[in-house]
Order: sequence, then C-alpha cells, then structure tokens
Amino acid sequence: EGQGSLINPSYAGVTLGLMHGSQPDAIVVCHDATRDAILEVDGHFPIPSLDEFVDHALTSARLTNRDCFCAGISVNTSMLGAAARRTYLSDLQTQTGVPAVDPIATGMQPVAQFMLDRIAGKT
Repeated sequence: EGQGSLINPSYAGVTLGLMHGSQPDAIVVCHDATRDAILEVDGHFPIPSLDEFVDHALTSARLTNRDCFCAGISVNTSMLGAAARRTYLSDLQTQTGVPAVDPIATGMQPVAQFMLDRIAGKT
C-alpha cells in the first residue's frame, strides 16, 4: 500500500514495470492491518480486499510469467495486540489460502516453506 504498490496511484506504473521486468516466480503481498486507504495522495483511494488485490497482482505478474504464484502475505500488525495479531493472521491465512505473517513478530519461515513446497510440487 506504500510507494511500491500496484494500487498506489502515484507509483503503480513504476511497480508494474518492475514486476514485468523481473518476471517473478512468486510474489509476497505486503499489507498494513490497520490501513484501509492509500495515504498521502489527493482523493480517497480505498484498499481493496486482499483476495481482490492478490488476484489483480497475479493477473499483472502473469502477463510476463504465467506460472507466478502468491507465496504469502506479509502484514504489519504493530498496532495490534498479540491476541488480535494471531487472530488476524490466522483469519487472513484461512481467507487467502497462503501463509499470513508479520515478518517482525512471527518471522517469514511459513512463507519460505510455502515457496519451497510449491516449487517441489507439494502444494
């Protein structure tokens, strides 16, 4: 949802160019659990549901690498308490079917393992 986001009206073109040029095999979507709109731009730009955003990001990525997949969602949960964080990440993982982690609070191991399992054909 920041400067490197496909939904930020100020920087989406740069991000899309980087995505197409790098032709990623996998993407990790970044999100802030407490944010519902893009900050610091004129007008109101609400953040779509993460399911919708993942679909859009994969559609864009698959223009240059048809096998690209979402390996996880990295979430800034710093404004949530520990119990709320656990519930939020668990619900998000159930909703999207990919690991949902806070890289600071929980680490990235589930995302890394998901990628390795996917590449090895286990998922």
